[in-house]
Amino acid sequence: MQVVSLQFDHIIYIHRILNVKKNLINSILDLEKEYEKKDIPSIHVGDTVRLGIRIVEGKTERVQYYEGVVIGIKNFSIKKTILVRRIFQGFGIERIFILHSPLITSIEVKRSAKVRRAKLYYLRKLSGKATRLKQKEN
Repeated sequence: MQVVSLQFDHIIYIHRILNVKKNLINSILDLEKEYEKKDIPSIHVGDTVRLGIRIVEGKTERVQYYEGVVIGIKNFSIKKTILVRRIFQGFGIERIFILHSPLITSIEVKRSAKVRRAKLYYLRKLSGKATRLKQKEN
């Protein structure tokens, strides 16, 4: 009889721990929803995007635009990031942006491409006209 009661006590203890964790996770998700941006367009891999990034230099602020192809996306609520690749003076430059960051002032989708991959890492090996992607028909 004691063995059954010990197991029952363990089950109650586990349920209490799970309820505390569930409440903690829900409160974190509610807190993250406050900081999410509402005006983000739908971005897919293969899209050419133009991002406005706020840069602070001393006392002055300015917006610098970064345009390139999205070659990767990682999704999860406020931590959603995109990997953007552009060619600058013959060199490929990749940069990761957090979409809900307050430093990003604007996001504009210029073109959408027809791709069949989740990540376009193969573009790193290509150069010149070989890096062009097929335009998506709307």
